[in-house]
Amino acid sequence: MFGKSSESDVTRAIVREFGKVLDEYSESDVIIVGAGPSGLMAARDLASKGHKTLVVERNNYLGGGFWLGGYLMNTVTVRPPAHKILDELGIPYKKSGNLYTALGPHACSKLIAAACDEGIQILNMTEFDDVVFRGKKKVGGVVINWTPVSALPRQITCVDPISLESKVIIDSTGHDACVVRKLEERGLLKTSGFGGMWVEESEDLVVEHTGKVMDGLVVTGMAVSTTYGLPRMGPTFGSMLMSGRKAAEVVDEILG
Repeated sequence: MFGKSSESDVTRAIVREFGKVLDEYSESDVIIVGAGPSGLMAARDLASKGHKTLVVERNNYLGGGFWLGGYLMNTVTVRPPAHKILDELGIPYKKSGNLYTALGPHACSKLIAAACDEGIQILNMTEFDDVVFRGKKKVGGVVINWTPVSALPRQITCVDPISLESKVIIDSTGHDACVVRKLEERGLLKTSGFGGMWVEESEDLVVEHTGKVMDGLVVTGMAVSTTYGLPRMGPTFGSMLMSGRKAAEVVDEILG
């Protein structure tokens, strides 16, 4: 019924193919840290333009809150005009007052598939650790390690990370804004932390402020709120998709 293969064949196939990806993507056009909706949207658009795009995600799944909606209820909402992106991705939705709703797992899986179909590569269970610098104020890559390493007891965590080079980094790590915060630790940037909930203001402001924050670094999604002190928006995702698209446009212009 099934073709003939042994346990060692399975192991070799995994190691061989994963090794090829890691070797090829040790240098990329763009590395996106965080595979939430804004990061995946940016990745999809950039790969569609022919840019070599790698997504780094610390969890074993992609999509962030896009899977779940709010309060563990897996309905996601978007405000117009972001529903046009749902149309573009083939995500079914319903009208609900002034909002559009979709099933989170369906919407998220469609976005992941769209990004993969355009040729992105993904390293999940991979945690951002630090930035690679080019000069004093240019980001030139990321330092990464396996996510489980951070959960090990301190006395046995002497596991050196590795580095990946890239022309541009996108911080798509949500409210944590991990890449931006790392630069703040070094006194290179100053963040304000995100503000209280205000959906109508936040969605417009996040898209408006999406863009370059330092040479080699672009910020998107809720990392924008943390960087600039904008209101949070809670479980609505239109601006996440539109922020990701704008980030891709900014990076595409940088890469020429």
